[in-house]
Amino acid sequence: MSFLGLFEAGEAGMVVRPEVVDPDTLGSTSRGTVELNSSSRNANGTIERIMNPAAIAQAGTTEPRDAPPQELTAFAVLAAISFAHFLNDIVQSLLPAIYPLLKTSFDLSFGQIGLMTLALMLTASVLQPVVGFITDTRPTPHALMIGMACSLVGLLLIAIADSYWMLLVAAACVGLGSAVFHPESSRIARMASGGRHGLAQSLFQVGGNAGSSVGPLVAAFLVAPFGQRALAWCALIPLAGMATAVRVGRWFRERQAHPSFAKTHRGTQQVLALSRARVGWTLAVLAALIFSKYFYLASLTSYYTFYLITKFHVTVRAAQVHLFIFLAAVAVGTILGGPIGDRFGRKHVIWGSILGVLPFTLALPYANLFWTTTLTIVIGLTLASAFSAIVVYAQELVPGRVGLISGVFFGFAFGMGGLGAAALGQFADVIGIEAVYRVCAFLPAIGLLTVFLPDVGSADTRRSSVTQP
Repeated sequence: MSFLGLFEAGEAGMVVRPEVVDPDTLGSTSRGTVELNSSSRNANGTIERIMNPAAIAQAGTTEPRDAPPQELTAFAVLAAISFAHFLNDIVQSLLPAIYPLLKTSFDLSFGQIGLMTLALMLTASVLQPVVGFITDTRPTPHALMIGMACSLVGLLLIAIADSYWMLLVAAACVGLGSAVFHPESSRIARMASGGRHGLAQSLFQVGGNAGSSVGPLVAAFLVAPFGQRALAWCALIPLAGMATAVRVGRWFRERQAHPSFAKTHRGTQQVLALSRARVGWTLAVLAALIFSKYFYLASLTSYYTFYLITKFHVTVRAAQVHLFIFLAAVAVGTILGGPIGDRFGRKHVIWGSILGVLPFTLALPYANLFWTTTLTIVIGLTLASAFSAIVVYAQELVPGRVGLISGVFFGFAFGMGGLGAAALGQFADVIGIEAVYRVCAFLPAIGLLTVFLPDVGSADTRRSSVTQP
């Protein structure tokens, strides 16, 4: 049975066939999703779906009888793409997690560590928009597997590296893997969303954040005790990701071949009643918010372990466990941001997640170990909820360019993380690691720029619909 085939729908073994329609068995919600229940089976036990009459009535239009059906959220595909993202980001987060080991083994300065992060993040930053632009015109299901293969090469290079320059090349390979993986996987997540774009983006993102939180644990309990060469065992992680990517790519190809694909995914797109200049200004504001978020996150993901070791004299393993706790909070915050944005609006989530974290970042440099852990949990939960809301907001701002927008924002986020790590590493060498956190505490104040964002989902910003080629 193909991966596209049949999606399980509950304990009763109900099955969804995307091509079957029966208006007598299913209800619909105002959001355009379809609600399933145990009584909605036909004689052969299949669940059938229909167009959403509530959404049609709300839009004030009448759909022709042959219009493409309203899609269900394909949770099986979202779970698979989230799992692949989980595995990809385990590999990506291993490098920062083993910085203390590499610093000792290669006698590195903070500046050199920052340059390694720059090689990792800048590679992904520059290439992701290019990959997104290409896949907008020519969707590439194999991109996920190719990206995981690049990450595998980078991981093995780190395991056998005997010079600093080899570490830089390895970091760039991992960054290249992320650049190829993210734009197309974000497109697949949106394709499988069934219209619940915030939820789909959060499920996709939480896989990556969970992987980032697990990476330090792998470093603490596998690499730290057995050394750099133990990273070779971690090759099983990207290999599992490649196997998952093959199945997701098969679903993507079969979905493309389905008769409803062209109508559903290349049909009508809303055009926003915003001038080109206003769209450009709004994208610039979103970029400033990404800068604020990821520059601050770079201080924690790259240097939090050093901060704890320097200020509180904890062991390397204990510092890595604290980093895991912070990254786990980031993962939880990520999955909350999308559904909240679907329910209350993306702009409200952006307001609360970036500006709302300011009191906690200001208090962090003056807290003891207990309150440092507590504050970083709150910071992770709050700040992480912004990204999925920003990405979906930008996709709605520039309709029809999912791959390009995903590539630009994922790439810009990676680039800001890399530049932040490099710059903060240089500052730490000069002013000390504790002073870095006192300076970075003010970055979330940039969240005040959210006031300039238009309400993309409002009727005032929607002008008309056009048919995409």
